[in-house]
Parts: sequence; C-alpha cells; structure tokens
Amino acid sequence: MEKFNYDIVKDPKIFKINVLPAASDHVAYRTEEELLRKESGFRHSLNGLWKFSYAKNYGSAIPGFFEEDYDAKSWDDIRVPAHIQMEGYDIPAYVNTQYPWDGREEIDPGEIPEAFNPVGSYVKYFTVPNGFKGKPLYISFQGVESGFALWLNGKFVGYSEDSFTASDFELTPFIKEGENKLSVQVFKWTASSWLEDQDFYRFSGIYRDVYLYTVPEVHVYDLKVRALLDDTFTRGTLEITLDLGKAGGSTEYVLTYKGEDVLKGAVKNAAGNLQINGNVSKPALWSAENPALYRLKLILKDDNGDVKEVVEQAVGFRRFEMVDGIMMLNGKRIVFNGVNRHEFYTDKGRAGVTLEDVREDVIAMKRNNINAVRTSHYQNASYIYSLCDEYGLYMIAENNMETHGVWDMIARGQKPLDYALPGNREEYVPMLTDRINSTYQLDKNHPSVLIWSIGNESFGGRVPLKMADQFRALDHERLVHYEGVDHDPRYPETTDMYSQMYTSAENIEKFLKTHTDKPFILCEYTHSMGNSNGDMFKYIELSDREPRYQGGFIWDYVDQSLRRKNRFGEEYQAYGGDCGERPNDYEFSGNGIMDGTRHEYKGKMQEVRFNFQTLRIKIQDGKINVFNRNLFTDADAFDCHVTLSKYGEELIRKDMAVTVQPLTEKSFDLPFAIPEEAGEYTVDVSFTLKDDTLYAKRGHEVAYGQGVVRINAEEIEKQHELSLKKPFKVIRGSVNVGVKGENFDILISTLKGGITSYRYGGKEMIGVVPRPNFWRAPTANDEGNQMPGRYGVWKLASLYQTTTPKKLCEDKEMLSEVMAYPVVEELEDRVNVTFKHWLFPLEKDCFVTVTYSVFGDGTCRVTMSYEPSAAKELPPMPEFGFMMKLDADYDRICFYGNGPEENYCDRNAGSRLGVYRTTAGDSMAPYLVPQETGNHTAVRWAAVTDRSGRGMSFRSMDLDGMEFSAIPFTPEQLEEARHPYELPRVMNTVVRCSMKQMGIAGDDSWGAMTHEEFLLDNKNPLTFSFEFKGI
Repeated sequence: MEKFNYDIVKDPKIFKINVLPAASDHVAYRTEEELLRKESGFRHSLNGLWKFSYAKNYGSAIPGFFEEDYDAKSWDDIRVPAHIQMEGYDIPAYVNTQYPWDGREEIDPGEIPEAFNPVGSYVKYFTVPNGFKGKPLYISFQGVESGFALWLNGKFVGYSEDSFTASDFELTPFIKEGENKLSVQVFKWTASSWLEDQDFYRFSGIYRDVYLYTVPEVHVYDLKVRALLDDTFTRGTLEITLDLGKAGGSTEYVLTYKGEDVLKGAVKNAAGNLQINGNVSKPALWSAENPALYRLKLILKDDNGDVKEVVEQAVGFRRFEMVDGIMMLNGKRIVFNGVNRHEFYTDKGRAGVTLEDVREDVIAMKRNNINAVRTSHYQNASYIYSLCDEYGLYMIAENNMETHGVWDMIARGQKPLDYALPGNREEYVPMLTDRINSTYQLDKNHPSVLIWSIGNESFGGRVPLKMADQFRALDHERLVHYEGVDHDPRYPETTDMYSQMYTSAENIEKFLKTHTDKPFILCEYTHSMGNSNGDMFKYIELSDREPRYQGGFIWDYVDQSLRRKNRFGEEYQAYGGDCGERPNDYEFSGNGIMDGTRHEYKGKMQEVRFNFQTLRIKIQDGKINVFNRNLFTDADAFDCHVTLSKYGEELIRKDMAVTVQPLTEKSFDLPFAIPEEAGEYTVDVSFTLKDDTLYAKRGHEVAYGQGVVRINAEEIEKQHELSLKKPFKVIRGSVNVGVKGENFDILISTLKGGITSYRYGGKEMIGVVPRPNFWRAPTANDEGNQMPGRYGVWKLASLYQTTTPKKLCEDKEMLSEVMAYPVVEELEDRVNVTFKHWLFPLEKDCFVTVTYSVFGDGTCRVTMSYEPSAAKELPPMPEFGFMMKLDADYDRICFYGNGPEENYCDRNAGSRLGVYRTTAGDSMAPYLVPQETGNHTAVRWAAVTDRSGRGMSFRSMDLDGMEFSAIPFTPEQLEEARHPYELPRVMNTVVRCSMKQMGIAGDDSWGAMTHEEFLLDNKNPLTFSFEFKGI
C-alpha cells in the first residue's frame, strides 16, 4: 500500500502493514562496555517533545499534515511517551465491561465510532545520528494505543494496531540527508478496539518509548533459549537458536553462573538459523524461592575479528509441566500466591513506565510474600519480565484480548451466541494469532513465564481455541490458560487448567470432586475493592488439603486512580467519572491492595502477607509447630526468633535453630517456660532473612505466628473488681442522676436517655449523649451485595432509637413501662442506671437495655442487652456496640489488641495481639470512597488521649476482648462522602466499642455476602459489656 486509506482503521482483517516480524526482546550492544552500562549505541531515542494536533474525529484532522512540505513547527508540543488524555486533550475515561462508546453511537464489531473518535497527529523532525549514517535504519514504537499510521518525508511507511506490543518498521528507503520529517497519526478506536475492552482507563497516543535503531552486518535478529532438565533434575541441556541473517565472522558464546564460566565456544561463518547445544551438570534450578540465573553472552565478530555486536540473555534452568493433573515446578507441586497487575501509575496512566517504576512493584510483591503475577490483560512494558526472572516471581503472561462488553450482551440476552467476539468469527483469526505470536516471541526466553494466557473474559469459540493451539505449536514447555471457556464449555481443550474467577473456596472444593482431569486456579479472586479481602484464609487452607487447587491471583495489585485537584485546589485520587467522562464505572477502578500512590493499604496487605507466607507456625501446649510450604528451601535458611510477652510487654527473647525440610512439618519445644504468675502471655515466633537479598535487608520478616496463654485469668479479674471499690456519692435531681467519686463526676439524664456529662479531673469528656450503635459505613462489598438495603433498618435504629417512644405511650400499659425507666439501683460498690432503648419508635418489642454501672474510682461499666423480637424477624446487625464522641483533641490512640493495622472478624489472621500506638487520623485507610475503616478485633483495653496524656480509657469485660475503633468520623459521615475531601472538618474522635462487627467479605464486590459465621447472630440474645474511665 503506497498511500494510507482510513478505511483500514475499520477493517479487522487489516491490522499491520509493513510491520517487521516480532522477535525476542534481547538488546544488542556494540561493545561489552556498552553492555555493562546498559546503554546501546545501536539505539537513538526519539522520546521528548513532538509537534501535535488534536481532532475529535478523522474528518476534523488536518489533511495532508504528513506531506514533506507541510510545516508543523508552529504546532503545540506534546510529550512522548504520554497519553493524549493526560496532556490536556480529550479526557481520561474509565469503564469496566461496557464499551466507552456505549449509548453514544450504535455500532457493531467491525465498525468504529465516527462522531467522536479522537485523532492525534504527531510530527517529529530529526536528523540521522552520525553513527547510523550509511546503515540500515529502523524505528520501534514500543506502544501506541490503539492504532497508527506512519509516514517519513511524506511517504507512507506503514500501519499497525495492537496497543500493547511493539511495532517496528524499516525507514531506510525513505530517509534523506539533513532534516527528516516523521509523521504519525494515532486513532483512539480502531477495529481492534473491540478486542481491547479491559477493565481500565481508556487512553490513546504514543505512550511507550520510540527509538531509532540500526544493526551491524553480523546481527542477532532473533534469539531463542531453551534450558532443559532431565527427569532427575541434575543434568541440564542448553539449546540456543539464533537468526543471524548473512554469514561472516564468528559467533562466540559463553554461559556463566555467579561469574564462573560453565559453557563456552565459537562458531565461524554461521548464517541463517544457527543452533548451539551444550550440557550443564548439576545446574542451579530457577524458582521464585531461588531465582538462579545464568548469563549467556553472545559476541559477534566480523572476518577481521572485530567485535560487531554483543548480546546478553538471562537463562534459568527450570522444568514446568503437568503430571497426573497437577502443575509441577522442578518436580514439586506449585501453588500460586499471586496478584493481577494493571500497568498503571497515578501521574501518568500506562505511559512512560520505567525500569525503576516496575522494580518498585516487584520488590513490594516479594516483601509481601507474593510469588506470582498475571499481566492483566495485555503485554506489559518489557521490564517486568526481566525483573521477575531476576527477583523470582512466577508469571502468567497474558495476551492482549478482552471483549467483556460483547460477552455481557450475550449474558443479558441482548445478543445471540454467535455474536461472541472473537467466538467463531474467522475474520479475527489473523489478527489474534498475530498477537499470540508477538506475545510469544517477546517473552519466550524468560524463565519466570510459566503459563501463557490467550486473553481475558472473551467467552469461548473456535477462534480462542486456535489462539491456544498457536501457543502450543510455538512452545512445548509451558501451559496455556484461558478462563473464558468456564462460561462456554463447547471447547474445553482451549485451556490446560480449570480457571475461574471469584468462586468461593467451598464451591471450588465441590467442583473438584466432579472435575478430576485438570488442576484448578483462580485467575482472579479476593476482590480488593475498598475495605475487603475477608475470608482469604479459606483459600489458603484449601490449597493445603486439595492438591489440584493450585492457588490464585488477587484482583488486584494497585488502584487505578489519577492524581487530580478538586475545585478547592486540594489533591485527591480521582476515579471513574471524576474527569467528566460518561459513561463510566465510578470507583470500580479502585481494587488494589496498594493505593494509587503505591502506598500499601496496610490492613489488606497485612492479611495478604500473612496468608502468603511459606512457613506456617502454630504455638500450642508448649510446642512450636512449623509447616514448611516452601518447595525447595529449608526453614534453616532463615533466622528464627521467639519472644515471650506479658500484656504486650516483652519479657524474654530467644533465637532458635530451626530445621524443617521443604513440604514437611516439625514441632519444637518452647525455648523458655511460661511463668506461673497470673496474667495473659503471648508467644511470638518470627522468621527473618539471614542475609541481604535483592528485595529486602537482613532481618526482614518473612513469616510469623503467635500463641496466647492465660494463667489464672480469674484472679486478674478479681483484682480488677477490687480496684473499683472506692467511695462515691449519688445526687438524685429531678431529671438527672449525678454520681461523684475519686476525681470525677457524672450526670445521667432521664430525659436524654443517657450520659450527658462525664468530668474527670475537672475536664468535660463527653459531647453528645453516647448511644448504642448497630450500623457501619457500608464498604464497597456491602454496597455490591446491597447490604444497606437489606440491613438498613439497623441504620434507622442507630439514628432514631429512643428511650421515650411517644407514639407507643398512647397505650396506657406501654406508658407505664416507659415511665418505669430508667431504673436506678444504689449498691454497695456501684450505682446502676438502666435505660430501655426502643429501636423503632412504633415497635414495642424491639429494644435494647443499657445499664450504666458507675463505680467510685470513676469507672463506668456499660452493659447492653438485646432480646430478639418474637413478633418481628430482623436481619443481622452490622454491629452490636456503643458509640461515643470525644473532642478532636483526644486523637492519640494506644490499645492492647489485634494490630497493628485495621482488622475484622473475617480478616484478622494476619494481625497479632500486642500494644500499639496510632492516631485517630492514621487509623483511617485512604480508600477512594470513604467507608468502614479503622476497626481492631480482640481489644482488651484502649486509651484515647490528648497530647498531654489526658483522656479516656476503655476496657473489655470479655477476656477475648472487644472490637474497637477511634477515628474522626461517624459511620453516617463516612457513608455520605464519595471522596475523602468531602468529609466534614474534624470535630471529634468517634469511639466505637462493640461486641462484634460483621465481617467485610471479599469473595467479590458485586453480590458475594459476608459468610454466615462472620455475621452477628441476633436471632438469639446478645449481651455486651465494657468499661470506660477518665485518665
């Protein structure tokens, strides 16, 4: 094609014109010195400022801008690489499954939007670098979304689609002396955009590196390395296949490990395809636990013996295979403790990703015991594949394909089965098999890549099967994954493993009882939207007892949120719709265990890190049991520290020598005796790195466990009760009951139905009247399963409960009952004041009684009792507890309970009992949408104080503790805000003490409910008691 025709943009059969064949991602250097510096003299970057013109559609674009005599030097500048939408043109648009043009233009696959389909016209003026003159000249676009046409000096060079793999062209025939004009026209949506309906922000533009390059006469055009192992894993075979082009000179090779030569040799006058084989005895095996990498160096020389090219390739000897329906790595059953990762950054989207950007992610994954990553759902920038080789992460390398919006139309009954895309549409076979080939060629040499994935959420059909078979034809050492056939079982052979999304552990176990021919993974699970990841431990336990369940990949790693400023100039993390895009899917862009600024969501990550640890530790009956889940690493590779604490204060610390072979367990005696003195003791066992690694320093904790031991707990409670016995005075007013004692006084109002004043040391501590609380700010999971509608009566009960139900008092019998409260009892050691709270002013049988027991030392014991109504069945309570508002000055928090990070009854496996300090503000996780946050389970006591240390203490009456939070906002305030900046000014520290809060769930965020065992059982009577006292 000599001239560009816009019609090809709409045609799925035309997707590449004059694009060079895909090849391995190796880098060629001119010398070994360049190799050491990682700076190739064969490349010349064109990153930087380009000239740019924006149009809302092709008809509005400047015609003929690419002509040699058209002067574009007065155009605006735009950065390359960058998204057009992040540079002030168009807007970022987040949608999940729906297509971004849905409801705007009525089109079908094979058609593209016409009225609004932004076009970016780019121009770059350049001169050929001195070292490149007289040599063949090429250009590489590492990523352009979603299609582009290319001209040089007015001549049409080529065209390419596929937003996520590189497109290379030869420029030699079009180059000239002096200044050259390179022109690129980028189309936001092309025919292939129907295949790129991933759950992400929709951008366009030249968003990855662009560079010129040349090659010497003797050159490695393609490199393929196979590092094979025999059945004993003690003999390795290295197969090197090179595409060298023309003959001449020699090809020297050397394989090294830790600086020592293992194989070396030379081949003279090789041409075309050259194959080199060699044997390696007792090779170090590559795994995530020990990513042993060999280095293969190739030195190409000309006939004079001069070095013309140097190439280095990392090599990992490992064997990944299916044995009797189980995936095995180097002979051991593998379990993926993985995460899905979108390539996304808050300040630049997917653009301009650097080596250090990706290294930061890989290091964070390793530190948090993540051992695998799925490149959801496209070819990533090349860095991650090499870094996973180096640091040790298993990979599912996913091809660029998702058509979820089409699948949804079929699922809703709007379209027939044959509408599926690609389904059985043969016209898409060339495009998609080309993408499979590109993915394979780029990633084939990376030992970290264990599994190929043909794409995501695109239903089934003959075309997906052909894509899978293409991978199999190219690669016999890896497996092929595709979850889409789970919803379309016509072609089950498309995938080598069963793969599902968001299935509960219970249902996986049921499934595997009747599906015994393949292993099973969850390519997406424990949906991490907002405050989530409840019940994660169930999947880990399942992987221990069910061999064919081989793990899963959390959805997902990082929030897709953009740094923006609101109308007041305040920075915030924006999500779908915040940039004005319609349609959109709002906060569904935020599902990360990291926030958009790449800070951990600490509560979620605490749970992930614990569940993914490879040493399981249990402390019971004076023994430490260690189950080593590592495949190849003995527990003695780590230091083991054992600590004894009493009430969170460390008493003894011992180091132990612990040897536990991989995939075995062993018990050890505690290195100290538990004291006989009454009290609560914790035994903490921690395994840490013995030496510095690439991802963490010596002393980094890789695993831990904790046991709790109580000695003579009853004696401790007796001592506490005795400490309360101090003299006090009761003052009965007409509407208030006053109590004065040691350094305190309290007013309990019969009119207001509770405490209106609590002064300690002369300072008032109470704001509004404290009240029973049954509600929490709905989480993303709550909203997804419609908890607010199902359980919303408890919000009404929290807000509108009353001790004086006026309507009910029209009944004389009921009036007598209401007038009987409060009940005041003066006892020897306390005063009890009991109120009855009618939860719904028209329901006489729905109530909670609250007793305030005031002791002479200033302690107020609050006891709540609930009797289920015989006349009305109510849904589970989100919370059964008590809420108090303190002044915002009281924002220092110290507590003895499960921490250090927020935790819930179904997400506290990773927490540990101890004494922790924080603040009310820091207790809030920065979720994109404010929601329930800051809770801690098993809290024995807590103190909320100001800077001087004055404030209030809280104590559970249950030895196992209570649930506790102290943050600046009420549940209702959190619930009303859609962004953190919408929260009101901080006026209070809101303290909530509760018997229990329902679990946060996390199987998915659009319907999966909190598991029954983590709900409150308010079909039966409930009682909760705690104490507070001034400090």
